[in-house]
Amino acid sequence: MKSAVETLNPTRVRLSIEVPFEELKDSLDAAYKKINQQVTVKGFRKGKIPARVIDQRFGRGAVLEEAVNDALPKFYTEAVNEAEIDVLGQPEVDITELKDGETLNFTAEVDVRPAIEIPDYSGIEVEVDAVEVTDEDIDKSVEQLRERFASTSPVERAAEDGDVVTIDLEAKVDGEVLEDGVASGVSYTIGSGELLDGIDDAVKGLEAGGEATFTSELKGGSAAGKEAEVTVKVTQVAARELPELDDEFAQLASEFDTLEELRADSRKRLENMKQYDQATQAQERVLEKLLELVEVPVPEKLLEDEINTRKHNLEHHQLGQMGLNLEKYLEIQGKTAEEFDTETKEAAVKGIKTQFVLDELVKREKLNVNQEELTEHLMRRAASSGMSPDQFAQAVVEGGQVPLLVGEVARGKALAVVVEAATVKDTNGEVVDLEDDEDETAETVEAAAEETPAEAEEKTEG
Repeated sequence: MKSAVETLNPTRVRLSIEVPFEELKDSLDAAYKKINQQVTVKGFRKGKIPARVIDQRFGRGAVLEEAVNDALPKFYTEAVNEAEIDVLGQPEVDITELKDGETLNFTAEVDVRPAIEIPDYSGIEVEVDAVEVTDEDIDKSVEQLRERFASTSPVERAAEDGDVVTIDLEAKVDGEVLEDGVASGVSYTIGSGELLDGIDDAVKGLEAGGEATFTSELKGGSAAGKEAEVTVKVTQVAARELPELDDEFAQLASEFDTLEELRADSRKRLENMKQYDQATQAQERVLEKLLELVEVPVPEKLLEDEINTRKHNLEHHQLGQMGLNLEKYLEIQGKTAEEFDTETKEAAVKGIKTQFVLDELVKREKLNVNQEELTEHLMRRAASSGMSPDQFAQAVVEGGQVPLLVGEVARGKALAVVVEAATVKDTNGEVVDLEDDEDETAETVEAAAEETPAEAEEKTEG
């Protein structure tokens, strides 16, 4: 077999492959054997039909077609390995010549990973939010804890903001009560926004036994997205009573003896959270700067596939779980279909560039992933997926996804190298000393690679 490589553009090549006919012998033998098992010829036992009879009865062309289909993947793979090219996706194969007994010539056009030059990145500088925890932050944190320990007691008066009401609901669409549109004994805190739009105004001012009807768009169920006429009946009104903020509350709500100790712990936790957010922000901004430094051609077919995958995941997974379709999602976001397409493409381009650049850094820095790093990353991914580590690991192995996880960790380590070399200052002008956490950077890399248009916009606005 002989092969040659022609570069069509920075992300696509054409392989021209010549195969002497004698190298097709194994595939020809396999073709005759396969046809032997599929056909019946009078006078011959199944599987014992001579090759010349198969040629006469079914045509030599059918045998050659079967043999070539069997041989192409093998010779294509040999040519790719010989040329040492990093292919992406499936090739477009064209048989240019097939002479029985002489030669098989074919071409294969395929996308390839582009060659990338990583410039000096040690001069990257980014600014991040300073870690500052105010007394107001602590007050808010303690108040949230206080809310969790609130008690309720029935009152004989009209419902007000903050009250907990027990209600019965009935939803009708086009005058018909929905099978899944009836609920009794539902507990709802007025003002929480956890049920239907319009319910707060409907129940405020009602006493136990009171009833009101309002119109609202259903968020889930069999009639999700449709306007419904909802009847709500209040069966009980209860006032929420918050515990006093004192040492007794600290002992009730925590392991601390005094309110002062509880507040000190809240400050420490908030500082840790803000430090984590600061580190994540630094990684994201360093990655943005790195991508600006590198010229990365993006293969058209790969980009098209990535865009389609993102749209499919959004429509059939994320929005489906929320009871929304794409049209309603765009309406809520205040976007046109064209704006959505543009944002999806931008996010896909960023994801592909991120992977290409960091993979190149992994090779350049000779970064490896050990079993401990992989296990730790797997544990975190399992926790975020809601599965047990064993279940997640089994799913990863069965789905052949182990190389993907290894790639995530390796790219996280590559980004950590760049972050370590960068200068990171906070908004107060202070240099930020970031702890080296490759798994945290792996999560940043994964988020950048999988970012949805809505997430991208949220970060831009933030």
